[in-house]
Amino acid sequence: MTVSGDLSQTGVLAVRAERKWVLIVSLGVVFFLLLMLYAAILGVLLPNQIEDIDPAGKTAMLGIVFAITSVFSTVTTPVSGALSDRTRTRFGRRTPWIVIGGVVGGIATILIPFGGTIVGVTAFWLVATVSLNSMQPAITTVVADRFAPNERGTVSGVVGASMTAGVSSGTIFGGLLAGHLFLAYAIIGAGIIIACLAFVLINPEPPLPATQSPQEPFRLGPFLRSFWISPTDHPDFAWAFFGRFSIYMGYQGILTYLLYILEDHIGLGQARANLTIAHMSSVTFVALVISGLLSGWLSDRIGRLKPLVFAAGLIMAIAELAPVVSPDVEGMFAYAALIGLGYGAFMSVDLALMTRVIPSRPAGDEATGKDLGILTTAINVPQILSPVLAATLLHASGNNYTLLFIVAGGFVLVGACLVLPIRSVR
Repeated sequence: MTVSGDLSQTGVLAVRAERKWVLIVSLGVVFFLLLMLYAAILGVLLPNQIEDIDPAGKTAMLGIVFAITSVFSTVTTPVSGALSDRTRTRFGRRTPWIVIGGVVGGIATILIPFGGTIVGVTAFWLVATVSLNSMQPAITTVVADRFAPNERGTVSGVVGASMTAGVSSGTIFGGLLAGHLFLAYAIIGAGIIIACLAFVLINPEPPLPATQSPQEPFRLGPFLRSFWISPTDHPDFAWAFFGRFSIYMGYQGILTYLLYILEDHIGLGQARANLTIAHMSSVTFVALVISGLLSGWLSDRIGRLKPLVFAAGLIMAIAELAPVVSPDVEGMFAYAALIGLGYGAFMSVDLALMTRVIPSRPAGDEATGKDLGILTTAINVPQILSPVLAATLLHASGNNYTLLFIVAGGFVLVGACLVLPIRSVR
């Protein structure tokens, strides 16, 4: 199969028109399965495993496990993105990272239920999350590598809808198979392996022109310093980073503890809580797919991203207050519907916004993977901090989940407001 590898006037590797939708759909499939894996493991499977291993200390232990693995994945993401920028192989820059990260991450995922103890489970999840976070910036950078800026709204809409659909599908999947952990981990681990291998076979990476090769040899000092992007020189990048960071702090703070919220705040047993998670996620799935596709289409029609990001964050903040007003199953289903509408809209335009605040660089200074990797840490760092913050709040307040919802909603609202000062994006 041949693919056009010409560098377009917009600085991207041109993709023939008839191949664009194949590439878009392929991206959607990979992101769907990746987010399905994350949602199933983080939201359902690991919390159930940890509760089975240590029922009394489940809240604190879950926060510790997520914090340990997220520290490593947070460092991995920008470093692997930067290294993929410098990678030169006959298969391209991003392909080796997608293949190796996907395969190793999938195998480690399949092995998680064999961990037995907290230490064993943490070790396998650590290998999985580091590998998958090595793959993620490479697959994300494909959007900037192969699509012009005026095409990224549509691409972001499809990818965003796929990611949000993956979150809901993963939560449904985890809830239904929580009693069959070995099977659940095997299915999602094998799925990500197949998806990554299929992606690179169906969409072979175009070769870079010789002018895009690194002009200088690798040096550790300049490489490490390159990760600092001055907020003074690039304020839009900083606003986008901290806006994304704050929204994910609020969103993941609830998602991580959803099982325990249903058990301890709503009063359900473990089995019914898992089934309720699956039912809630079905509601979220419908809402987020509709809002994700409509928001991506609308952003291209009106040529604006910031109002959509702000509105999405506002809806998410309202969603996280629903269980405060109505602390029962009905309130949780209201949360499920509203969070689907808000998160679906947010995800559909977030990636397009991120690709537009990347700092401009001189010709030949290729750092897209590194820059998008840094922006991805705005998702990964909350995976470290939000479980720790949530566990601290719950411990200090005697498991006051109302306080957790209020704080999480505040984070999301602040994040929505932080995108408003961005000047380079309408």
